Amino acid sequence: MTATRTGAGIEAALDEALGLLDETARRSVELDENEQFPADFCSRLDGFGVAAYYVPTEWGGALSDHEQMIRLWRTAARRDISAVTAHAKTYLGVAPVWIAGNPEQARATADAVMSGSPVAWALSEPEHGADLLSGSVTATAEPDGYRVDGVKWPINNATRSSRVTLLARTGRDGSGRGQSLFLVDKSALQPGTWRTLPKVMTHGIRGIDISGIEFDGALLPADALIGPEGSGLETVLLALQFTRTMCTALSLGAGEHALRLAARFTAARVIQKRPLAERPFPVSVLARSAALLTAAEATSLVAGRSLHSLTAEMSVTSVVAKALAPTLVDDTLGELAELLGARSFLSDVYEYGAFQKVWRDHQIVAVFDGSTPVNRAALVQQFPKLVRGFAAGTVDAGGLAEAVSVGGPVRPVDRGALTMVSRQGCSVVQALPALVESIGGKPAPTGLAEQAVALHAMADYLHGRMAEVAPAARPAMAAYELAAAYELCYAGAACLHLWAAGESEHAAEPLWQDGLWVRAALRALLARLAAVLRVPLPVAAPGDDRLDGALARLIVDAATTGAPVTPFGAPAPRSFQQGKDSRER
Repeated sequence: MTATRTGAGIEAALDEALGLLDETARRSVELDENEQFPADFCSRLDGFGVAAYYVPTEWGGALSDHEQMIRLWRTAARRDISAVTAHAKTYLGVAPVWIAGNPEQARATADAVMSGSPVAWALSEPEHGADLLSGSVTATAEPDGYRVDGVKWPINNATRSSRVTLLARTGRDGSGRGQSLFLVDKSALQPGTWRTLPKVMTHGIRGIDISGIEFDGALLPADALIGPEGSGLETVLLALQFTRTMCTALSLGAGEHALRLAARFTAARVIQKRPLAERPFPVSVLARSAALLTAAEATSLVAGRSLHSLTAEMSVTSVVAKALAPTLVDDTLGELAELLGARSFLSDVYEYGAFQKVWRDHQIVAVFDGSTPVNRAALVQQFPKLVRGFAAGTVDAGGLAEAVSVGGPVRPVDRGALTMVSRQGCSVVQALPALVESIGGKPAPTGLAEQAVALHAMADYLHGRMAEVAPAARPAMAAYELAAAYELCYAGAACLHLWAAGESEHAAEPLWQDGLWVRAALRALLARLAAVLRVPLPVAAPGDDRLDGALARLIVDAATTGAPVTPFGAPAPRSFQQGKDSRER
């Protein structure tokens, strides 16, 4: 394993380690078609030392900055989501150990991960899916430990992993206190007491190990228990605040990959002597796609940094980010597919069939670590706190300033500050009124102040609607729609915060000039907010009619040259071969 790297150049270093882009693209599609595991890609991730970033520095790893890990995963995912999904599962599997494990468990787990040993997270079951309270796998207390019986399925890396973090029932009741977590070393289990289940055929991520594991009287030592007995579900929910946030990086990578593919196609495809990139409809789709990807990027980065500085609010932030990013990117991929036409699902015509692969692969991201409805249900339960916090203007000013200072240093994560419910709400959204007032009180790009005011008005209206939602274990559909609207308000607020914090530093960059990226993102988010809330679309801000052309031109140029396609993105390597139909070669 190579030495770990830090700093702004980490994306470029990983890109170099992953090899030629054309070679990766061709090989990834080939493996996907044959349902073969992306072993070489994962080996290159290991060689770079990515596994070290799954282990906190206090246990000898390199994980000290979650923004950095988002950037690593995004860089790899813009090449191949399948490989990152397979490799990154180890981070998901060990996250509970860093929260509730004892020092011996943490050291042993760190050693295993740093040596490249995969770890799986066995939560879902055939009959219960994401309903963890109803899990039926049992861990029955024995004189020297626990006897485990039952099936976990479908599980990423269930077969390839050496260890499994297992959620099993240790109590009789259906409450959260009836579940416990165990760290299972498969090599220590007696033969005949467990077996892996066959690989599942999947629509996307075809080559990775989606399988299962069945226990039949498997004996675990007492020291396999993670945390106190009965604390398993709480530990899982706290760990999900990390893993849900990190999953957004997969969406960023997929969205960037697809946007570059579609933009290059519109530049090269000429119909009636005119490139698609110069026609109004493709221009609007490219601009809107870039704007929504930017909104997802803003949400992801602020959420990742909030793990450090707004830790006590992550029960809100993580579910917002996890629901929003895959939703925006899935919608974007659908629109970009219209530009590519038949090439969006053909596998041997344009760019090795990369678009159809990333389109299929990304559809699973919304399901990871709690589906979108599961995350929105968790957000609805916190509506009362969010409504009170917005009305009172409750804000952790210091934590918020650190969360929006992208690229800046972060404080160490205080895992003891994690909570099941945020007591003070969400600083990113609750600071919006004051932020809008400050933008209106000084010179700002054309139309930005008007957009900020419109976002504030939408947020104010939304919180009034949220206040009307009665607490319920099973919220009405209308509450889920309000949760979706809150996600969009968070994304808009994150965009404004990042623009205000980074304007002076990035003023010379093309996407930042005249507030181009933030104005485009806010326009797209306001349109979606109006649709979700079923209210009239805000009046167009001055200069809105010029955003599409300016942004689309930059995206097409970036897709051709490898320049960043989002305000906080990194350059992408390009080879002269890409951009042509395979039959033209």
